[in-house]
Amino acid sequence: MEAPVARYWEPVEDDVVLCTLCPRRCRIQPGKRGTCRLRENVSGKLIAAAYGRTIALSIDPMEKKPLYHFQPGWAILSVGPNGCNLRCGFCQNYNSSQLEAPTSHVSPEELARMADRPGCRGVSFTYTEPMVWFEYVMDAAEACKARGLATVCVSNAYLEPEPFTELLGVIDAFNFDLKSMSDDFYRDLCGGELKPVLAIIERALDSKVHVEITNLVIPGYNDSPTRLRELCSWIAERNPRTPLHLSRYHPSWRFSDPPTPRKTLLRAWNVAKEAGLEYVYLGNVYAEAKYSDTYCPKCGAALVRRSGYRTELAALDGERCAACGADADFVNL
Repeated sequence: MEAPVARYWEPVEDDVVLCTLCPRRCRIQPGKRGTCRLRENVSGKLIAAAYGRTIALSIDPMEKKPLYHFQPGWAILSVGPNGCNLRCGFCQNYNSSQLEAPTSHVSPEELARMADRPGCRGVSFTYTEPMVWFEYVMDAAEACKARGLATVCVSNAYLEPEPFTELLGVIDAFNFDLKSMSDDFYRDLCGGELKPVLAIIERALDSKVHVEITNLVIPGYNDSPTRLRELCSWIAERNPRTPLHLSRYHPSWRFSDPPTPRKTLLRAWNVAKEAGLEYVYLGNVYAEAKYSDTYCPKCGAALVRRSGYRTELAALDGERCAACGADADFVNL
């Protein structure tokens, strides 16, 4: 299939184009691609060169995204592009996001058909940075909607507001990676800016979509109690019932620092709870039930028990606590 003309760009001069999809606003010379490596200037037109090209097709537990309050216990078909619009030196998935990797083509209709199977709830756009795979995500999400399937996007939230508003119309749930509340962190370690990320997450929190947030806790960079408290308080001020996943960092890509100590994650969990967040979970580390299960915010009943990616719906009745009837902040479509 011939790659379609991209959206969100404008001509500049001498066949140079300006991509306006994300805050990087790449000026792309003819024959070149933008930072994300997904959009290419072909003779003065910006082409969605990676349209339908996925690095993987995998049936995953919903909890692996991670999404703990959206369709618990279901599986989801995961796909993702070979590229990203940030350059995080600590990237945990750099082989797919920062380096060239093999891809295969799957049309939006094929993807929806593959996801429409027993035990699978829909499609997750994930692995690298799917929001800059914009044209394909929009088309594939609409194909999924035509079959009554759910759509999930796991993202760095680095997009311009106008295209993001379009995505809000076709995506049911987001997990956003909020890396730090420091603009220096984003600029020096990721090649981006904090402000656009916060604007997108806030826009999502103000909408009807389901939102969960992940913070990769990196020793010496974003793990101080002050920084963690700032991040958790920012979330709590907007919606204290937003699930937060505090994830363990492992040495990867350009970072050789040792993994996050368990005690650092436990301290971060306490900071998040003290900031007023109702649902806080630890990821990429073995943790007791207290740090992985979901409890009713009203009566304390264990609603969902988790062991790795195994999920037991213990006292969850649809979206409510079976013990007291309280809203438990789950989404079951």
